Amino acid sequence: MSTFEALKGLRIGCVQYLNSRPLICGLDGVQLAHPRVLAQALRAGELDAALVPVFELLRAPGEYVAVNGVAIASDGPVYSVYVSHERPLAQLRGVVGDPASLSSIHLFQVLAKGALGLDLPLVAAQPGAELGPELGHLWIGNHAIAYRLQHANDRGFWDLGEAWTAWTGLPFVYAVWVLRRGLSDEPSVADAFRELARAGVARIPEIAADDPEFGPELALEYLSRHIRFNLGANELAGLTRFRLELVQHGFLPDSQTQLEFV
Repeated sequence: MSTFEALKGLRIGCVQYLNSRPLICGLDGVQLAHPRVLAQALRAGELDAALVPVFELLRAPGEYVAVNGVAIASDGPVYSVYVSHERPLAQLRGVVGDPASLSSIHLFQVLAKGALGLDLPLVAAQPGAELGPELGHLWIGNHAIAYRLQHANDRGFWDLGEAWTAWTGLPFVYAVWVLRRGLSDEPSVADAFRELARAGVARIPEIAADDPEFGPELALEYLSRHIRFNLGANELAGLTRFRLELVQHGFLPDSQTQLEFV
């Protein structure tokens, strides 16, 4: 029997970005959505398991069990999570946040305050309005890759993965598989997600070759150079540091609840 049998019948959600494709390659019936939407669906009990922003896990660690060993992470430039800007960062009036983001929007705020010592407030974009040069824009996911390709020569890009690692010396974890508590046979489900990830990472050249949006060369570079799929000791240390920074800057309460991995 395939290890993936443990996932049959589960309501599974995943981010709809290129960086998640190795983690769901060969898995049918996955609900694809933006990170914030997935977090809300898992919170509401509409999903049994989902690849969600780590902020959702850190927000309510007592409500979830996380799968150990698998993540979407970076250790240096991530390429697809950044603030685009025309003026130097210190001259910006604020940054327009990506409404799909949950973890990255908090990563930006932590880095702005902690690494740069800047007050860069998040501001709401006016529908249909052009962004002036006094505003930056936080981008994530496939839209970020497409925008970066389009504006490579007329914008600056503050890569948040690169900034985090330069500041802390640690990888940054963006998303993990999270299971709702009470799910039957959690160890088998977690094993299935780990086996699915191992098989998918081995197929990255094949996944990149079939990418219809960015082409084989860029997709392969992105998935093999910028994105890490392991959740090991260094990634867990980065996750712990992010939690401490969120508490220090008032984005999370100071909780003693430990994260639970299976």
